[in-house]
Amino acid sequence: MNKLLIIGGSDAGISAALRIKEIDGRADVTVVVADAYPNFSICGLPFYLSGEVADWRTLAHRTAEEIAQHGIDLLLDHRALDIDPKTKTVGVQSSQGASMRIPYSKLLIGTGAESARPPIAGIDLPGVFFLRWMADSFSVKRFMEDHNPKTAVVIGGGYIGLEMADALTHKGVRVTLIEFAPQVLTTLDPELGRLIHAELGSRGVEILTGHAVERIERSDGRLLVRVASGQAVAADMVVVAAGAKPSVELANTAGIDLGVGGAIEVDRTMATRLADIWAAGDCVHTWHRILGRYVYMPLGTTAHKQGRVAGENMLGGRCQFQGSLGTQVVKVFDSVAARTGLRDNEARAAGFDPITVALTTWDHKVYYPGAKQLHIRLTGDRHTGRLLGAQMVGHRNAEVSKRIDIVAAALYNEMRIGALCDLDLSYTPPLSSPWDPVQMAAMQWLGMIRQSG
Repeated sequence: MNKLLIIGGSDAGISAALRIKEIDGRADVTVVVADAYPNFSICGLPFYLSGEVADWRTLAHRTAEEIAQHGIDLLLDHRALDIDPKTKTVGVQSSQGASMRIPYSKLLIGTGAESARPPIAGIDLPGVFFLRWMADSFSVKRFMEDHNPKTAVVIGGGYIGLEMADALTHKGVRVTLIEFAPQVLTTLDPELGRLIHAELGSRGVEILTGHAVERIERSDGRLLVRVASGQAVAADMVVVAAGAKPSVELANTAGIDLGVGGAIEVDRTMATRLADIWAAGDCVHTWHRILGRYVYMPLGTTAHKQGRVAGENMLGGRCQFQGSLGTQVVKVFDSVAARTGLRDNEARAAGFDPITVALTTWDHKVYYPGAKQLHIRLTGDRHTGRLLGAQMVGHRNAEVSKRIDIVAAALYNEMRIGALCDLDLSYTPPLSSPWDPVQMAAMQWLGMIRQSG
């Protein structure tokens, strides 16, 4: 028997299955999927709920039929319950309750993450929603169609919380966003977080930062969200977007070791400590390329890469995951925020001696109509000049994602900040300047170093 079994049909699992089939078209590959939606873009759910994506079916990276055409067996609506590494079998139960044990020669765990559930009384009341899987989006969609909510509370000011504030506002719902931290989007420095705060406010989103939600109650047919200060916000619906935690229950049944953040411990080949078992995606800890250590950083881009590495190694390969830089981008109404690498405080905690410069410039030549301001914070090591990270906020048409990717590519190759000035980047007046804003920030950083002696 040479059966390759994959648990989980999202980014990591399907990437692994496809990589296996690329290498060996005759390989026996089965993917166990807990729902009926393999390889769907969960990142696209807010845009489906906003109505910007009209048909949820288009969120599929590949349809089940397209996956099956690669010779991959999909076992849909089946949940894996336990792993027995001694007999090399996995207990599986269908949505109708039928049970079976599936043998494997090689196993990949790609169970992903689940929504974090903060200790809030009333979090399971009707009208309170999480957003992690396709079924979650269908529940929100049905509620909005049946009840026509006019007001909503979003708990959490991270990426999903901001996207849902945008999506609900797009649908005409008045949103109050509550964040425990002092600012929204804590992955950015406060100077840039304030710009996103202002963008939300300009669109009518009420923002309460520095407030912990204590409980949710039902009062006069509506939901009442109470915070620790005693303030209460009434709403027709609530979306909880308080982050994610790794889904490791299945791994626990096999006695697999856990690592950083309570995620599954893997090495850079994505192998666990148990023979013939790999794991990838949001359920595992992740090698950070700059820090040189493992972190918990669940990102879809990372999951795709890790799944591909695991799939190759399940066939005997020696591929290694090259590490994450934490490159992220989010659209909030007409603003885009992005980051990659380390912020100043993160770099200092990691033992670097960072300097960060702030630059505000135009995204393209100002004489060409439509120029927008672009805000950049660039971080490097004072002594070596090594590039450590960047953050950006700009208009949605300001090529923010392109520019953060320039920095990400430079970080991957461990470039010094001065080398950014030597890059042969594209230029035309409607899109950039002869010196791209990234290079302008690099020059400013070099100037600060010279001035500091």
